[in-house]
Amino acid sequence: METFDVLVIGSGSGMHIVENALMEDMTVALVEMGPLGGTCLNRGCIPSKMIIYPMDVVQMIRGAEKLGIKARIDSIDFKFIMRRMRELIENDRHQIEEGVENTPNLKLFRGRGEFVSDYTLSVSSGDLVKAENIFIVSGARTLIPPIKGLDKIEYLTSENIWNMEEPPKSMVIVGGGFVGVEFAHFFSTMGAEVTLISKSPKLVKDAEPEISDLLLKLMRRSMKVETGLEAVEVERKNNLINIKAIDTINGSVKTFSAEALFIASGRKPNSDIIRPEKTGVETNEKGFVIVDDYFRTSKERIWSFGDVIGKAMFKHVANYEAEIVWNNFIGRKMLKVDYDKIPYAVYSYPQIASVGLTEKKAKERGYKFLVGEYYYKDTARGAAMAVEDGFVKVLIDENTRKLLGCHIIGPYAPEIIQEAITVMNCEGGTYFPIVRSMHIHPCMSEVLQFAFTNLHRHEH
Repeated sequence: METFDVLVIGSGSGMHIVENALMEDMTVALVEMGPLGGTCLNRGCIPSKMIIYPMDVVQMIRGAEKLGIKARIDSIDFKFIMRRMRELIENDRHQIEEGVENTPNLKLFRGRGEFVSDYTLSVSSGDLVKAENIFIVSGARTLIPPIKGLDKIEYLTSENIWNMEEPPKSMVIVGGGFVGVEFAHFFSTMGAEVTLISKSPKLVKDAEPEISDLLLKLMRRSMKVETGLEAVEVERKNNLINIKAIDTINGSVKTFSAEALFIASGRKPNSDIIRPEKTGVETNEKGFVIVDDYFRTSKERIWSFGDVIGKAMFKHVANYEAEIVWNNFIGRKMLKVDYDKIPYAVYSYPQIASVGLTEKKAKERGYKFLVGEYYYKDTARGAAMAVEDGFVKVLIDENTRKLLGCHIIGPYAPEIIQEAITVMNCEGGTYFPIVRSMHIHPCMSEVLQFAFTNLHRHEH
């Protein structure tokens, strides 16, 4: 058995802990059951955006005629797009591997880790590792729903799709969340006949209703989208997969057929693999590790953050949590994360970005608030780009003038929203800096500024 000062389980955002511990001259063990770099680098946000961006370009070319430009796309090289993505990912991963292998006081253990006793992890490589302090950052994986017959067929997920060599001619996607709508955009733009099935009556169910409605309307222009349907059974017949789904309201049955099936129905924590309960760490009914406001688990000297705690499953959140965790670990003033200010982006077509409270949540919390909206097409830049759909919605505390939330659907939404994210995290948190600051004209950022010019009570 080898003993270390710090054990980190997971090489995604857990690498922030590794780096900080090494700077404090601690001995560090790193356990990773998959490729170094974690989900984001290898099978998450980075590879997905690398293949989705070319589809954004395709959509821009297809829409160029409304600007007086007649262009033709002769072909889309699927193999090139996928190969380019893999090469870039492999290069980044190689750099991480090289750094880990050549760093003093750091030892990498490759394989599945499972707790066997207090502060002790058994790794499938045959090693037994013990540490004074442990950080569980083991992430999550695709949640596979209990669909009858699914275990008898081959299907795609965000974990096994990256080595595809040919796109399917048709695909059914189960799941209307972030992953589902992004890959629906990718494959439909590639030319596949896509059907998306969402159990929720809304796409991206936590988004503002107006944003979900507009997304649904626009996605239906290029694919079939069915909401309020639960996939219950699948079977393969010849070259097609048949999917049976039940309406969640009236119980009626619909069937769909496609060459490929993509499961995008949520995420499951990897706690069932590492068995944290064997070292005294409690999990909830869904398997997520339970932590307090400072990321301490139920076991002294064991901390956890990232997807495995299930609070906000985004890479930027896990990176932010890592810095808070390290601050708390080394004994500085204990800090918390304000999850009301967590932003997210969806790289669908159109794009979505959001931060803060929705109108529903603001009402539930008893806020007296104002709402402001502005449409892309009503800005000079939006008109120049011939943006027909898309808008910004903001929520303001009527008494304090603090920015409670900002929600955007349209081109460059993830970039535009950063201004709102920044002021929400500034002292005071009011929207005044956005309104009072000069915005370059004509620029797309004006659509956010103008949203504050027509504030009204939400009842109206």
